[in-house]
Order: sequence, then C-alpha cells, then structure tokens
Amino acid sequence: MSMANLARMAQQMQQQMLRVQEELAMATVEGSAGGGVVRATVTGKQELVSVSIDPSTVDSADVEMLEDLVVAAVNDALRVSRELAESKLSAVTGGLRLPGM
Repeated sequence: MSMANLARMAQQMQQQMLRVQEELAMATVEGSAGGGVVRATVTGKQELVSVSIDPSTVDSADVEMLEDLVVAAVNDALRVSRELAESKLSAVTGGLRLPGM
C-alpha cells in the first residue's frame, strides 16, 4: 500500500469520525430508575440535558430515596450514551479502541 493510499484512508477515517462525533452531539438517550418515575436525558457525548421526576415520587420525609433515584437514572442514561458512542465509533474504527474516544 502506497503512502498516498494510506494518507487518503486516514483522511477518510478522520472525516467519518467527525461525522460520528457530530451525530453523537445531536443524539439524546434516556435512562430511568424506580420503574420510570425518575428519568434522565443525556446526549451522545455524555452531557446531562434534563431530569424528570414524577411528582408522586417526591416525599419530603424521604429525600435520600429521591436522590438515589436521580443518581441511578443519570448513571443509566450515561451507560446507554456510552454504549451508543461505542457502537457508532466501532463502526468507523472496526472495533479498534482509540484513546480519548
């Protein structure tokens, strides 16, 4: 394989990676906890966008439970977001894990 072909392949991969990163920035996924009473939405770049809490869950006598549900919902959404990113990036890299991606 010539250096020109190798350079062209690297440039194509870089363009694909940029497209995937743009897609991830625009994508949103949701995680939930407590059977869906607390939901968190994050982007494909693992940025928290919103948290939704069913009002029936709010109990001033048990704030700790609500805090735990929020943490669980955010962590669930982040997990789904990471899985989405890994899936999209592995399609470009052929499963090769690149640092920082």
